[in-house]
Amino acid sequence: MLLKDLQQIFHKELDAVYGKDEVNSFFFLSMEQFLNVPRFQMAIQPEFTITKSETDIFFKTLEALKQQKPIQYILGETEFYGLTFKVNENVLIPRPETEELVALIVANTQNLILNSKPITILDIGTGSGCIAISLAKSLPNAEVYALDVSKEALKVAKLNAELNNVEISFIEADILNKSTWNLELNNLKFNAIVSNPPYVRNLEKAEIKSNVLDNEPHLALFVSDNNPLQFYKAISDFAVNNLKPDGNLYFEINQYLGEETKALLENSHYKNVELYKDLNGNYRMLKGRKE
Repeated sequence: MLLKDLQQIFHKELDAVYGKDEVNSFFFLSMEQFLNVPRFQMAIQPEFTITKSETDIFFKTLEALKQQKPIQYILGETEFYGLTFKVNENVLIPRPETEELVALIVANTQNLILNSKPITILDIGTGSGCIAISLAKSLPNAEVYALDVSKEALKVAKLNAELNNVEISFIEADILNKSTWNLELNNLKFNAIVSNPPYVRNLEKAEIKSNVLDNEPHLALFVSDNNPLQFYKAISDFAVNNLKPDGNLYFEINQYLGEETKALLENSHYKNVELYKDLNGNYRMLKGRKE
């Protein structure tokens, strides 16, 4: 089958759901994944032909996309902060705003690296490991720890650490349950603690696209409407005792609860608490320094 004909089938079946540009992106990503063929190949070789077995893989992908399964889960991987990460239904798909959080931490931590000081970092709720692994790759002198309550998520994170050739100390624990992490973490002190915890309230489910709502792990997404900052409270309390002097706590946050989350840190005796906007102009990041 001609590859260009297959592309037209993708557009015919999917444009009404996703739009032409996103369908093009899906198709080119599939080309690169399944055929190891760059997207410009179709321009220089319009009669490029693929085998029946290769065609079958594309049609399976097409059917999954029609069911609104995320392309990252279909392909089994995605890119984050210039690195490749394996993903499946046990972990959230990394988002661009989380890359901005990583960039903020790297920028703020570079001075410690330049001064040749040993630094330690903890990522709470690591999921795929995208934050911890990206920090370890960008700050090679850092000792990085990553915690998650999900055994299945940690399997994915450990695989990603191996694939990206970094050393991470992984911990299976529930940050909401002190008895599960006290022995592992009680004697460790960190220069930076970071978390992208669950923060979407049930009342906000209507804003979530169905491909996210029906596929990504709700354990990593949602919190109750009555206590939406429970993870931020637990983590900030933990960090007060486990950050080094002048250590920083970083959060990705719910854009609708920025001031409330900032006030929580200020009331927990953090200083220089700052909200940061993402590239879309929404307050999605927060930093506080231990007093």
